[in-house]
Parts: sequence; structure tokens; C-alpha cells
Amino acid sequence: MGADLYKRLKDYLKQHLSQLLANRDPSEPLLVFYTREWAKFTRAGTYIHHVFKYLNRHWVKREIDEGHKHIYDINTLALVSWRDHLFMIVQGEIMDAVLLLIEKQRNGETIEQGLIKNVVDSFVALGLDETDSTKATLDVYKQYFEQPFIAATEAYYKSESETFLSENSITDYMKKAEQRLEEEDTRVQLYLHESSKKPLITTCENVLIKSHTPAIQDEFQTLLNQDQIEDLKRMYGLLSRVPETLDKLRGGFETHVRREGDKSVEKVVEAAKNAEANEGGEKGEGGEEAEEEEKPKKRKGKAGAAGAEVAVDPKVYVEALLEVHKKYNDLVQTAFRGESGFVSSLDKACKEFVNRNKVCTTGSSKSPELLAKFCDSLLKKSSKVSDDKEVEDVLNSIMTVFKYVEDKDVFQKFYSKMLAKRLVNQLSASDDAEASMISKLKEACGFEYTSKLQRMFTDISLSNDLNSAFKDQMEKTHEKDDVLDFNVYVCNTACWPLQYTASGFNLPEDLVKTYERFQGFYQNKHSGRKLNWHFFLCKGELKANYIKASKSGYTFQVSTYQMGVLLQYNTAVTYTWEELLTSTGLSPETLTTAMSTLCKAKVLTIADDAKLGAAKSKYDLNMDFKSKKVKINFNMPGKSETKTETEDTHKNIEEDRKLLIQAAIVRVMKTRKVMKAQILMTEVINQLAARFKPKVSDIKKCIDILLEKEYIERKEDDKDMFSYLA
Repeated sequence: MGADLYKRLKDYLKQHLSQLLANRDPSEPLLVFYTREWAKFTRAGTYIHHVFKYLNRHWVKREIDEGHKHIYDINTLALVSWRDHLFMIVQGEIMDAVLLLIEKQRNGETIEQGLIKNVVDSFVALGLDETDSTKATLDVYKQYFEQPFIAATEAYYKSESETFLSENSITDYMKKAEQRLEEEDTRVQLYLHESSKKPLITTCENVLIKSHTPAIQDEFQTLLNQDQIEDLKRMYGLLSRVPETLDKLRGGFETHVRREGDKSVEKVVEAAKNAEANEGGEKGEGGEEAEEEEKPKKRKGKAGAAGAEVAVDPKVYVEALLEVHKKYNDLVQTAFRGESGFVSSLDKACKEFVNRNKVCTTGSSKSPELLAKFCDSLLKKSSKVSDDKEVEDVLNSIMTVFKYVEDKDVFQKFYSKMLAKRLVNQLSASDDAEASMISKLKEACGFEYTSKLQRMFTDISLSNDLNSAFKDQMEKTHEKDDVLDFNVYVCNTACWPLQYTASGFNLPEDLVKTYERFQGFYQNKHSGRKLNWHFFLCKGELKANYIKASKSGYTFQVSTYQMGVLLQYNTAVTYTWEELLTSTGLSPETLTTAMSTLCKAKVLTIADDAKLGAAKSKYDLNMDFKSKKVKINFNMPGKSETKTETEDTHKNIEEDRKLLIQAAIVRVMKTRKVMKAQILMTEVINQLAARFKPKVSDIKKCIDILLEKEYIERKEDDKDMFSYLA
């Protein structure tokens, strides 16, 4: 009876569906007919499923358990009947009608989306797993809806995109493509099954983007040149959907940033050249010349082997680099959403134009040198930036440039020398700012990079305590009146970049007592230590009471060597060159440097026909000296002196690099024992990359040195192989 009842119901459903199709009104739209009858049929299927509960529970269950195929519960039987006897007959016409509606919607017409939604739901519901009636599949939906829908979508957008591109610009096309992709994404949410999203969007991306990638990529440079941020953002948004298309953009972006960086530096160089050309040889008279010496000189460069090397203002140079970086970093973050590939391209471009530009004609060491000089001007008391927050912001910007500098050892050398001068001459604007900068360098390069810088601060602190102890000692021993008001910095030789000068110096009698008192005090306190006095770094103030035109007198700020010269004039008002050489004990070159500023400022006068440094030339104390200032600074380094110091610093850097390369070679060989020459060089370059980029020729020279020193040896059977000698 169960089998008979099941068969009769199955036959009835088939007959009912056949009559349904036969009685269909041809004038009624197919989709309206289909969705209406589908709703009625599925509702009726639910009802009869309940009517035949007993059949489902006993006969149907037993048949299914025994493995009989094509036996379903009554609800599933109804769906299978609809699929086999109605759906399979009209599905082609239904899809044609659905695709026509979707095309109308894409063309901007209003359609009844509910019809499509109901059709899609029926396609999904008809996906039955015939081996397990409790499971559903998307086979019917995929085969009869999704495949023709995707094919129609591809054809539609292929035609539209080609037509639109032939009549409109790329920027307009990108807007159109972006709009179409958004529409398709919305279409999935409105009436498609969610599983269709990936194949649909992928198809649209291939047709709208991938097939037109060359045309879109060709527009990239134009948009960059015109700073079209929104269009660049739109282009990235489209091409990022097809990741392999971004490589060309990243390469073009890197080239563009590097070119813009080079242009920016060229403008700085041209401005410096113009300033140098327009700068006349204006010279003041008397004290006015000394006042001019206090102003920073823009013109420092001289013609070199590669042409005229113009010295640019460090501040202007660094700000030009930062301006380019900020502009394109903002572009990366906004238009390219901070994508790692574009960040990497920006970093590569910045590294190139920071280290190799029109200013760096002699190598990549010029940028770190100028960066260190900019730091020096910022951290000095004379800096125009006084607000702590503003200083911190500028320091952060400096670290941005520092990140791209290849020769970080050059920056370290110049920075440490300038820091030493700031500390010794008490020129630091803020200890907090100095500490902040060192902290940033430590974070970027490690403890070893800043260990000596931190020790310099420690020495200054200890020296302040030492000076206080010395003054207390002088008061206790009642020798205070024998000691001048002075301050001493005792610095660790290994940590301070202070080069000792070979010039002798006879300490003036006025300073001898103070010198001896402190020398004795220090030796008693630290018996095992030796003090080396760096008089060339010392400075002081002299009160000039001899000048007739001034009632209160002038205060001269001078170097110790200049003080040694001027104090001679307490006993006489005129001296010959030979007499000054003998009395001061200075070398001719050092005395010339000390005297030149005093003579230019007219503190000392020399006969018009006499030559500075000539043996018989006489130098008179100018009793009629005049200046607008009461306190006048004569302790200003000359241009030649600064240039010599810079050259010496670069020589020291080269010597240090040789030792670092040798140490790296030994370190690598000690670990690996045996290595080929090429692999050894690669390892050494990788180890030293954080400090500087060693040249292959320098590595080869250092290998030869280590071969001579017998740290390593060549293999007899393979001259390209080295082995470590323990």
C-alpha cells in the first residue's frame, strides 16, 4: 500500500505540473507565471508533506534506509517533480527573461527586483542531494543560473568598456569602472546567492580592469605629474583588485619620487649658486668686521675636480629632502592606502636621492654631514626654534632623513664632534633636546652607536661636580683670591672626539696660578691619572680698559691663544712678529690664525705695507678701537679652519672604516673558518650595512692587510678560498 500510494502521488504531481504548463496564458510574462506558481506549489508541498506524515515515518524511511534510490520524503518529492516536469522545460526561457531584466537595470532602467530574487531562490531550492535528502547543493543554481549570468555579464561589460574607452578619457573610464564594480557588489546583496560574489566580481575585474591594464597604467605618470590624488586613489583601488598589475606602478612611482627628489636638490643648489654669485665682498671696518664674522657664512665651497662645488645651507637642504618625502609619504598613505609595496618603493627612492644627488658629488657622505650640521644649528642656543614641541617635531623629521642615510658612521663622527663643541662651549639650547636626540639615535642604531655620546654627558656632569669641589677647596685653603673665575671640563680621551694640536703654548702669567692650583687639586684627588690640557679649545673674556673712546670699556671674548697674544700688551703697546712668537710659544700657523681676526677687527694695527706673519712686522695696540657692541666675540673659526677640520674628520672616518672592515672580516672568518672570497665580501657588506656601505675595493685591501698580518690565509689549491688562522 505504501509503494502504491507513493507512486500515485508522484504520478499526480507530474500530471498537475504538465497541466499547469499546458494551461499557461501566453500573454502573461513568464517570470510572473513562474514565481507565482512556484510560491503556490512550494506552499502546497509543505501541506501534503504533513498529510503524508505516516507514509514518511514508515514506508519512505524504510525504503531510504534500505538504500533504494529515487525515494524521497514527500516535500522533497514535490521539489524533484517541479524540477523534472516544469523547471527543466522552461529554464532556458526563464534565464533569458532574467538576463534581460538585469541588462535593463544595468542600462539604468527600473525593474522589479523581487522577480529575480524569487527565481534565484527557486534555483537554489532545487539543488537537491539525491543520495541524502537532508542535504542541499547549489548544482542547479550554478549550472542553470550562475554560468549563463556570468557569461552574459562578461559580454556586456566587454562591449561597454571598449565603447566607453574609445569615447572618453582614462580618468572618466576609471570612475565608470569603479561605479560598475560597486553596482555588481550591490546586486549580489539584493538578489543573487552569496556564492556568486567571487566569480561575478572576478569576471568584472578581468573585463573592466585586467583587459585594459596597459591603458590605465600609462595614465599613472600623468596623474603623478599633476598631483591628481583622487584619481590616483581610484586607480590604485581598481588595480589593487588585480595585484600583479601594481608592479609597474610601484616601479614608476619609485622613479618619479627619485626624479622629484633630485629636482628639489637641484633647486637648492641653484639657489645657493645664485646667492654665492650675488654675495659681494662687503667688509666692515674696525669692530664691524668682527661682528660680520659672527654671521653664518653661506659661501664655503670651492671648485673641485667635478666642477664648482657649492656649499648649501644644511637647513635648506634637509628641509628640501623632507618636503619631498612628506609629500609622497602622504600620497602613499592616502592614495595607496599605505600598501607595503609602495612604502618600499618610496623608501628605495628616498634612499637614492638622499645619498646620490647634485650635492653629493664626492660620494654619499655629504648628506649625513649636512644632516649633522642641521642638528647642530637646531640644538644650539642661537637656534630660532625654541618651543620644545617644535624642536621635538624637527628632531623626528631629522630621524626620517637619517633612516635613509647610508653612511651613518659619517653622521656619527660629525654629530659627536659638534656635540662636543656644544657641551664644551656651553652652547646647547636644551639638555632635554640633546638627550631626546641621542635616545632617537640609540633606538635607530643601537646602544653601541650612542655609547660615547652618552658618556660625554656623564663627563660634563662629573666635571661640574669637580669644579664645585675645587672652588670649595680654594675657599677652605684661603687661596680663592689667587684663582680666576674659571671652569674646567675633564673629559675621557676615549669618548671625546677632541684632536690634540701639536702647537706649543706658553701659558700667560695671569693664568699660571689658577692652572697650577687645579693641576695640584686634581692630582691629589686622582693620583693615577694624567691631564692633557687642550688650550686650543679654551676660551675666556678680557676686560679692555685702555680704550679712550669708551668709559666703561669693552669685553673681548677670545680664544686662549688670542688671550695669550693680547695679555702681552699689558706690558707694552707694540710687538714684532718674532717677539710674539717667542712670548706665546705658538707655532707660526697657529699664531697667524689667532692674529688674523684681531688685525681684521682693528684691535691690533699693522703698517699698510707690512705683511701678516712677516718677521719684522710690528703690531700696535689700537687705542682708538671702536665697536657698536660692548661685548665682542673674536673667537670665531675661519673658513679655512672649518674646511680643514671637515677634511680631517673625513680622513678619520676612512681610517675607522678600514678597522671596521678588518674586524668584520675576522669576525666572519672566525665563525665560518673557510670561505670563498665572493661570499666573504657579501657577508662583510651585510654586516656593515647598518653603519655604511663598504666598497669592494676597500674590502680587498683589508683582506690583503689581514693576509700580511696572518689572520687569514689563501688555500694553496684554491686561491679564491680563504681560511682562518687561529
